[in-house]
Amino acid sequence: MSTGTAPGTGLNQPIIAELQHESAVTRTVLERVPTDKLDYKPHEKSMGFGQLASHIAEMYEWFDSTLNSTELDFATIDYKPFIAESNEQLLEYFDANVEKAVELVKNATDEDLLVNWTMRNSDQVFFTMPRIQVIRSFMLNHIIHHRGQLSVYLRLNDIPVPSIYGPSADEGQM
Repeated sequence: MSTGTAPGTGLNQPIIAELQHESAVTRTVLERVPTDKLDYKPHEKSMGFGQLASHIAEMYEWFDSTLNSTELDFATIDYKPFIAESNEQLLEYFDANVEKAVELVKNATDEDLLVNWTMRNSDQVFFTMPRIQVIRSFMLNHIIHHRGQLSVYLRLNDIPVPSIYGPSADEGQM
């Protein structure tokens, strides 16, 4: 990262607040993922309960590659997804990734956040956009999307859905 605008004084502030808020809500959903149902799938094309939950926890690692490089080229990496074997392992991994993501964003300057970042597979470019946009759209919104899917898995397994953006049918009813 660069040495431009001092960390913690600019564009990163609303991202930090959103990251902390959304990750706290996400944790309440992940806490309910049952170890004995990690293989559950609502449909043959769906990810399993454990795979989806692990993917959500893993996505917080993406802050590192986004803020410390200018591109991700799938042709140059040997990706092996994290798959939790228990709820405890899932939450431990999630908590560590969130903590690191928050620190990375806290240390990001405005200049860092405005640098273009590219996702590609060799010559095929999927997108190029400023890091701040990658964080908001590709990472945070993507995590929220998968969290919504995970809440459906909870419902389909008769596991109480926590309050996410206000009361759920199970908790916090007014």
